[in-house]
Amino acid sequence: MKDRPALAMIEDGEKRGALTHQTTIIDSTSGNTGIAYALIGAAKGYSVKLVMPGNVSAERKSLVKAFGAEIVYSDAGEGSDGAIRMVRELVAKNPDTYFYPDQYSNPANPRAHYEGTAVEILEQTEGRVTHFIAGLGTTGTFVGTARRLKESNASIHTIAVQPDDSFHGLEGLKHLPTAIVPRIWSEAYADEIWYCPTEPAYDLARQVAREEGLLVGHSSGAALWAVHRLAQTIKEGVVVTVFPDSGDRYLSTGLYSHR
Repeated sequence: MKDRPALAMIEDGEKRGALTHQTTIIDSTSGNTGIAYALIGAAKGYSVKLVMPGNVSAERKSLVKAFGAEIVYSDAGEGSDGAIRMVRELVAKNPDTYFYPDQYSNPANPRAHYEGTAVEILEQTEGRVTHFIAGLGTTGTFVGTARRLKESNASIHTIAVQPDDSFHGLEGLKHLPTAIVPRIWSEAYADEIWYCPTEPAYDLARQVAREEGLLVGHSSGAALWAVHRLAQTIKEGVVVTVFPDSGDRYLSTGLYSHR
Protein backbone atom coordinates (compact mmCIF):
# COMPACT_ATOMS: atom_id res chain seq x y z
CA MET A 1 0.00 0.00 0.00
CA LYS A 2 2.79 2.43 0.84
CA ASP A 3 4.42 2.03 -2.57
CA ARG A 4 1.68 4.26 -3.98
CA PRO A 5 2.16 7.41 -1.89
CA ALA A 6 5.95 6.94 -1.82
CA LEU A 7 6.11 6.97 -5.62
CA ALA A 8 3.67 9.89 -5.79
CA MET A 9 5.74 11.98 -3.36
CA ILE A 10 9.01 11.20 -5.13
CA GLU A 11 7.59 12.01 -8.57
CA ASP A 12 6.09 15.22 -7.20
CA GLY A 13 9.52 16.19 -5.88
CA GLU A 14 11.05 15.49 -9.29
CA LYS A 15 8.45 17.62 -11.08
CA ARG A 16 9.00 20.53 -8.69
CA GLY A 17 12.77 20.25 -8.98
CA ALA A 18 13.07 19.70 -5.24
CA LEU A 19 14.52 16.23 -5.72
CA THR A 20 17.72 15.82 -7.71
CA HIS A 21 20.47 13.22 -7.78
CA GLN A 22 22.56 15.59 -5.69
CA THR A 23 20.15 15.27 -2.77
CA THR A 24 19.27 12.36 -0.48
CA ILE A 25 15.68 11.28 0.11
CA ILE A 26 15.06 11.35 3.86
CA ASP A 27 11.96 10.69 5.94
CA SER A 28 10.77 9.11 9.16
CA THR A 29 8.98 5.79 8.88
CA SER A 30 7.80 2.85 10.94
CA GLY A 31 9.00 0.70 8.08
CA ASN A 32 6.64 0.23 5.17
CA THR A 33 6.92 3.64 3.53
CA GLY A 34 10.64 3.38 4.17
CA ILE A 35 10.82 0.13 2.23
CA ALA A 36 8.95 1.82 -0.62
CA TYR A 37 11.33 4.81 -0.58
CA ALA A 38 14.30 2.44 -0.61
CA LEU A 39 12.90 0.35 -3.46
CA ILE A 40 12.02 3.38 -5.61
CA GLY A 41 15.28 5.13 -4.74
CA ALA A 42 17.22 2.10 -5.93
CA ALA A 43 15.25 1.96 -9.18
CA LYS A 44 15.67 5.68 -9.85
CA GLY A 45 19.23 6.03 -8.61
CA TYR A 46 18.64 8.16 -5.50
CA SER A 47 20.35 7.88 -2.13
CA VAL A 48 17.89 7.17 0.69
CA LYS A 49 18.25 7.75 4.45
CA LEU A 50 15.48 6.68 6.82
CA VAL A 51 14.82 7.44 10.46
CA MET A 52 13.10 4.47 12.09
CA PRO A 53 12.21 3.63 15.69
CA GLY A 54 14.70 1.11 17.03
CA ASN A 55 12.03 -1.48 17.72
CA VAL A 56 10.63 -1.92 14.21
CA SER A 57 10.65 -5.52 13.03
CA ALA A 58 13.91 -7.10 11.88
CA GLU A 59 12.37 -7.94 8.51
CA ARG A 60 11.64 -4.31 7.72
CA LYS A 61 15.14 -3.26 8.71
CA SER A 62 16.59 -5.99 6.49
CA LEU A 63 14.42 -5.06 3.51
CA VAL A 64 15.43 -1.41 3.72
CA LYS A 65 19.09 -2.36 3.86
CA ALA A 66 18.66 -4.83 0.99
CA PHE A 67 17.69 -1.93 -1.26
CA GLY A 68 20.77 0.01 -0.18
CA ALA A 69 19.18 2.60 2.08
CA GLU A 70 20.80 3.95 5.24
CA ILE A 71 18.95 3.66 8.57
CA VAL A 72 19.20 6.05 11.52
CA TYR A 73 17.48 4.68 14.62
CA SER A 74 15.42 6.87 16.92
CA ASP A 75 14.39 6.03 20.48
CA ALA A 76 12.11 3.00 20.41
CA GLY A 77 10.15 4.33 23.39
CA GLU A 78 9.18 7.48 21.49
CA GLY A 79 7.65 5.55 18.59
CA SER A 80 6.90 7.24 15.29
CA ASP A 81 6.76 10.67 16.91
CA GLY A 82 10.37 10.31 18.03
CA ALA A 83 11.38 9.45 14.47
CA ILE A 84 9.52 12.52 13.19
CA ARG A 85 11.32 14.79 15.64
CA MET A 86 14.71 13.32 14.74
CA VAL A 87 14.25 13.64 10.98
CA ARG A 88 13.20 17.26 11.39
CA GLU A 89 16.39 17.94 13.34
CA LEU A 90 18.54 16.28 10.66
CA VAL A 91 16.90 18.27 7.87
CA ALA A 92 17.15 21.54 9.80
CA LYS A 93 20.92 21.06 10.21
CA ASN A 94 21.54 20.34 6.51
CA PRO A 95 18.53 21.51 4.48
CA ASP A 96 20.37 21.55 1.15
CA THR A 97 21.50 17.94 1.56
CA TYR A 98 18.08 16.36 1.69
CA PHE A 99 14.78 15.99 -0.10
CA TYR A 100 12.28 15.55 2.73
CA PRO A 101 8.91 14.30 1.39
CA ASP A 102 7.37 14.34 4.90
CA GLN A 103 4.74 11.67 4.38
CA TYR A 104 2.66 13.05 7.26
CA SER A 105 2.27 16.47 5.63
CA ASN A 106 2.64 15.89 1.89
CA PRO A 107 -0.64 16.24 -0.07
CA ALA A 108 0.76 13.85 -2.68
CA ASN A 109 0.25 11.08 -0.10
CA PRO A 110 -3.57 11.18 0.05
CA ARG A 111 -3.71 12.20 -3.62
CA ALA A 112 -2.17 8.83 -4.57
CA HIS A 113 -5.16 7.12 -2.96
CA TYR A 114 -7.65 9.67 -4.28
CA GLU A 115 -6.47 9.02 -7.82
CA GLY A 116 -5.64 5.32 -7.43
CA THR A 117 -6.94 3.28 -4.51
CA ALA A 118 -10.44 4.79 -4.44
CA VAL A 119 -10.86 4.46 -8.19
CA GLU A 120 -9.88 0.79 -8.01
CA ILE A 121 -12.42 0.20 -5.23
CA LEU A 122 -15.19 1.81 -7.25
CA GLU A 123 -14.25 -0.19 -10.35
CA GLN A 124 -13.81 -3.53 -8.60
CA THR A 125 -17.09 -3.25 -6.68
CA GLU A 126 -18.84 -1.76 -9.73
CA GLY A 127 -19.84 1.16 -7.53
CA ARG A 128 -21.63 -1.09 -5.02
CA VAL A 129 -19.39 -0.25 -2.06
CA THR A 130 -21.45 0.89 0.92
CA HIS A 131 -18.83 1.07 3.70
CA PHE A 132 -15.12 1.86 3.74
CA ILE A 133 -12.82 1.09 6.68
CA ALA A 134 -9.12 1.90 7.06
CA GLY A 135 -6.56 2.42 9.81
CA LEU A 136 -4.93 5.75 10.62
CA GLY A 137 -1.15 6.01 10.41
CA THR A 138 -0.07 8.87 8.20
CA THR A 139 -3.85 9.00 7.51
CA GLY A 140 -3.17 9.29 3.77
CA THR A 141 -4.89 6.05 2.79
CA PHE A 142 -8.06 6.91 4.66
CA VAL A 143 -8.27 10.60 3.72
CA GLY A 144 -7.53 10.19 0.02
CA THR A 145 -9.73 7.15 -0.48
CA ALA A 146 -12.66 8.36 1.63
CA ARG A 147 -12.67 11.75 -0.07
CA ARG A 148 -12.97 10.21 -3.54
CA LEU A 149 -15.57 7.68 -2.43
CA LYS A 150 -17.67 10.43 -0.86
CA GLU A 151 -17.50 12.43 -4.07
CA SER A 152 -18.75 9.39 -5.98
CA ASN A 153 -21.52 8.60 -3.51
CA ALA A 154 -22.05 10.67 -0.37
CA SER A 155 -23.96 7.80 1.26
CA ILE A 156 -20.85 5.60 1.47
CA HIS A 157 -20.16 5.23 5.18
CA THR A 158 -16.53 5.75 6.17
CA ILE A 159 -14.94 4.47 9.38
CA ALA A 160 -11.41 5.37 10.51
CA VAL A 161 -9.63 3.04 12.95
CA GLN A 162 -6.90 3.92 15.43
CA PRO A 163 -5.45 2.30 18.57
CA ASP A 164 -7.43 2.71 21.77
CA ASP A 165 -4.40 3.78 23.82
CA SER A 166 -1.14 5.66 23.39
CA PHE A 167 0.79 2.58 24.56
CA HIS A 168 -0.37 0.12 21.93
CA GLY A 169 1.16 -2.65 19.85
CA LEU A 170 -0.42 -1.83 16.50
CA GLU A 171 2.64 -0.98 14.42
CA GLY A 172 1.98 1.57 11.70
CA LEU A 173 -1.07 3.08 13.40
CA LYS A 174 -1.26 6.29 15.44
CA HIS A 175 -3.30 7.12 18.52
CA LEU A 176 -4.05 10.64 17.32
CA PRO A 177 -5.18 12.14 20.65
CA THR A 178 -1.67 11.65 22.07
CA ALA A 179 0.47 11.80 18.90
CA ILE A 180 1.81 14.38 16.50
CA VAL A 181 -1.25 14.74 14.27
CA PRO A 182 -0.44 14.51 10.54
CA ARG A 183 -1.15 17.72 8.65
CA ILE A 184 -2.90 15.74 5.92
CA TRP A 185 -5.47 14.38 8.40
CA SER A 186 -9.03 15.63 7.99
CA GLU A 187 -11.78 14.33 10.21
CA ALA A 188 -14.29 15.71 7.70
CA TYR A 189 -14.10 12.50 5.64
CA ALA A 190 -14.75 10.17 8.59
CA ASP A 191 -18.34 9.38 9.49
CA GLU A 192 -17.03 7.52 12.53
CA ILE A 193 -13.70 6.98 14.31
CA TRP A 194 -13.31 3.71 16.17
CA TYR A 195 -10.64 2.82 18.73
CA CYS A 196 -9.23 -0.70 18.44
CA PRO A 197 -7.67 -2.64 21.34
CA THR A 198 -4.38 -4.37 20.59
CA GLU A 199 -5.01 -7.99 21.55
CA PRO A 200 -8.18 -8.54 19.48
CA ALA A 201 -6.34 -7.15 16.45
CA TYR A 202 -3.53 -9.65 17.03
CA ASP A 203 -6.04 -12.48 17.43
CA LEU A 204 -7.74 -11.61 14.15
CA ALA A 205 -4.45 -11.33 12.26
CA ARG A 206 -3.63 -14.87 13.39
CA GLN A 207 -7.13 -16.09 12.64
CA VAL A 208 -7.24 -14.74 9.08
CA ALA A 209 -3.87 -16.37 8.38
CA ARG A 210 -4.98 -19.79 9.63
CA GLU A 211 -8.53 -19.76 8.31
CA GLU A 212 -8.30 -17.71 5.10
CA GLY A 213 -4.66 -18.11 4.07
CA LEU A 214 -4.05 -14.35 4.25
CA LEU A 215 -0.81 -13.43 6.03
CA VAL A 216 -1.28 -9.87 7.26
CA GLY A 217 0.17 -7.55 9.89
CA HIS A 218 -1.01 -5.86 13.08
CA SER A 219 -2.79 -2.93 11.44
CA SER A 220 -4.67 -5.30 9.15
CA GLY A 221 -5.92 -7.07 12.26
CA ALA A 222 -7.22 -3.73 13.50
CA ALA A 223 -9.04 -3.10 10.22
CA LEU A 224 -10.58 -6.57 10.40
CA TRP A 225 -11.65 -5.91 14.00
CA ALA A 226 -13.63 -2.93 12.72
CA VAL A 227 -15.15 -5.00 9.91
CA HIS A 228 -16.32 -7.60 12.45
CA ARG A 229 -17.80 -4.88 14.66
CA LEU A 230 -19.59 -3.32 11.70
CA ALA A 231 -20.93 -6.66 10.51
CA GLN A 232 -22.79 -7.06 13.80
CA THR A 233 -24.77 -3.86 13.15
CA ILE A 234 -25.77 -4.07 9.48
CA LYS A 235 -27.97 -6.54 7.60
CA GLU A 236 -26.39 -6.10 4.17
CA GLY A 237 -23.78 -4.06 2.35
CA VAL A 238 -20.49 -4.16 0.46
CA VAL A 239 -17.76 -3.46 3.00
CA VAL A 240 -14.25 -2.62 1.78
CA THR A 241 -11.17 -2.40 3.96
CA VAL A 242 -7.43 -2.19 3.36
CA PHE A 243 -4.78 -4.67 4.45
CA PRO A 244 -1.68 -2.48 4.03
CA ASP A 245 1.07 -5.11 3.84
CA SER A 246 2.03 -8.74 4.14
CA GLY A 247 2.57 -10.43 7.47
CA ASP A 248 5.95 -11.76 6.36
CA ARG A 249 7.34 -8.46 7.62
CA TYR A 250 6.32 -9.38 11.17
CA LEU A 251 7.38 -13.01 11.55
CA SER A 252 10.12 -12.14 14.05
CA THR A 253 7.71 -10.19 16.28
CA GLY A 254 5.98 -13.32 17.55
CA LEU A 255 2.64 -12.22 16.14
CA TYR A 256 1.93 -15.68 14.74
CA SER A 257 3.56 -17.78 17.46
CA HIS A 258 0.57 -17.70 19.83
CA ARG A 259 -2.38 -20.01 19.63
